[in-house]
Amino acid sequence: MIHHVMAIDQGTTGTTVLLVCFDLGSDRAVRVIGRGYREFKQYFPEPGWVEHDLNEIWASAEMAIEEALASADFDARRIDAIGITNQRETTAVWNKLGVPLHRAIVWQDRRTSGHCEQLRAEQLEPEFSRKTGLVLDPYFSGTKLRWLLDNVEGVAEAAKQDDLRFGTMDTWLLWRLTGGRVHVTDVTNASRTLMFDVARCTWDEDLCAALGGIPDSALPEVRSCAEVYGRTYGMDQLPDGIPVAGIAGDQQSSLFGQACIEPGMAKCTYGTGAFALVSTGERFLQSQHGMLSTIAWQLNGVTTYAIEGSVFVAGAIVQWLRDGLGIIASSADVETLARTVKDSGGVTLVPALTGLGAPHWRPEARGVIHGLTRGTKRGHIARAALEGIAFQVRDLVGAMEADSGLEISELRVDGGATANELLMQFQADLLNARLLRPAVLDTTALGAAYLAALGAGILSDPADVVALWQFDKAFEGQSGEDEIQAHMARWARALDKA
Repeated sequence: MIHHVMAIDQGTTGTTVLLVCFDLGSDRAVRVIGRGYREFKQYFPEPGWVEHDLNEIWASAEMAIEEALASADFDARRIDAIGITNQRETTAVWNKLGVPLHRAIVWQDRRTSGHCEQLRAEQLEPEFSRKTGLVLDPYFSGTKLRWLLDNVEGVAEAAKQDDLRFGTMDTWLLWRLTGGRVHVTDVTNASRTLMFDVARCTWDEDLCAALGGIPDSALPEVRSCAEVYGRTYGMDQLPDGIPVAGIAGDQQSSLFGQACIEPGMAKCTYGTGAFALVSTGERFLQSQHGMLSTIAWQLNGVTTYAIEGSVFVAGAIVQWLRDGLGIIASSADVETLARTVKDSGGVTLVPALTGLGAPHWRPEARGVIHGLTRGTKRGHIARAALEGIAFQVRDLVGAMEADSGLEISELRVDGGATANELLMQFQADLLNARLLRPAVLDTTALGAAYLAALGAGILSDPADVVALWQFDKAFEGQSGEDEIQAHMARWARALDKA
């Protein structure tokens, strides 16, 4: 039997829409048959501030939907379900009529650093960490929402009149898809707000009070990751009545799209930054090694948790080689240049261009190129840059293993940088593990499609996702323990100087 699911992947710089065909006959295969993409504008009103226009985000989704349908010459009436995945933590407010009250404050925005410092000074971080699994950082949504209430005319008044609606980008898209009939988020996005108790899976009154009194009437209803939240209504691009049946934040959706269902299964997405998650099953583990604890998904009343770590600069270091140093003409050239030398020649590059993220959390750190000699060539620097990405991911995986007590012998990888086979092989060597690159690289959107298929009854069990997942190439670790330890000692020396 053939089914079609539309997946909307609302990212930081653009919105991607995929049309996914589920062939559940004897071959049991999943294929991407249509694709659309639209960028939208980034706003930087002050240093450290990043904003998005909500109406422009919605317009990008509409245009990407049109393009995906056109690319497949597809009749939208044949769509069985819609799934949503999204940039997490980005914070939006609007009223009951769907009118935005301010531009969205993006996850990258740092304007609430002072508020986070104040909360730490009040000794509140242990409570936030215990209940949410997060650290007090402007990355997350709660302090952003408080800033909007305190600083934007009309937001606090709307709250008093029960006319305020808060949401992350999943909630905004769902509101628009259903013609303003549904104000809902899922547990994964709620878990990134600093206002959600991840053990009880509910908004927490004490946390909301600690943030200055967040009005509960503004908060969306929290639901699981796979169920029918509502149906399309009033759109030009889609007929009324299509069920919206799956939601998850982008990194959780990628974990699900990689079929990392069992505890100990892990994935890493290599993009501008790098994000690694390992499933811990039904155990919520408080990280003791600088990682975040988060909800991976909730299905049929069962909550699955994960440990997560993020690297701020991964593929961005290659962009710096291109735009800053000018030693490559395009990002794709870095592998060719790195292969002109047999190793890094003792050069180690720490890509701390914007500080160090997990597990170090050193915002003051800066990039370092260590070990230069008269014999150093461009190829050595290119190779050291790729190794610097792999070293950071090695630190994440080591911290995840220490927190979970699980050995990660296999890492599923996705993102643009996985096309770089030199990087992938060095990563496998450094981890002494097997890396699997999937046949379908759009794992974030694919995860949303899988969740929607479960929510709409197209798939019956997460085990179906495991059966549908396929890999394109495996990279096997080939280094001995002595060689790995020598690499890590070199990395530690450079890291100390960052």
